[in-house]
Amino acid sequence: MTDTLLQALVTYGAALMFITAFLSCLAIPIPMSLVMLTGGALAATGDLSFTLVWALTLLGALLGDQAGYFLGRRGKGRLEAYANATYKRYQLWRKAQNHLDKWGITGVFFSRWLVSPLGPYVNFAAGAASMRWEFFTAWGGMGEKIWVTFYVGLGGGCASN
Repeated sequence: MTDTLLQALVTYGAALMFITAFLSCLAIPIPMSLVMLTGGALAATGDLSFTLVWALTLLGALLGDQAGYFLGRRGKGRLEAYANATYKRYQLWRKAQNHLDKWGITGVFFSRWLVSPLGPYVNFAAGAASMRWEFFTAWGGMGEKIWVTFYVGLGGGCASN
């Protein structure tokens, strides 16, 4: 799947960066760090626009976070049933809830970039816990900027050497 995704990135460029970032924030298993590194490298070689790659990836991540938050808020019962259906999802759901309980709104910030595998589940859990949307959006947005800037920038820096 990774090879296919990376080949599609060459073909579809920044638009695919938007789509993959959006879907990764909804817990769709996409190697987003690798996608961002590749997008940054393609931008550094002149195949893609760095600004467009960065902006569309960030926009996709921000909108994906919002979708996850509102899915959690509107479908708490169904979401919990889905999370409890398998042991792995249950573990991730519990980790996300524990992360929010321990760190609160700063947990949203850290789950964007420091512990990013928890990010989608924190989105759902924050919505299900009725966390204030304004705080979720502000802290999540700051974290997403760090995540996207780091990986796209790192990919660009590696390609330019």
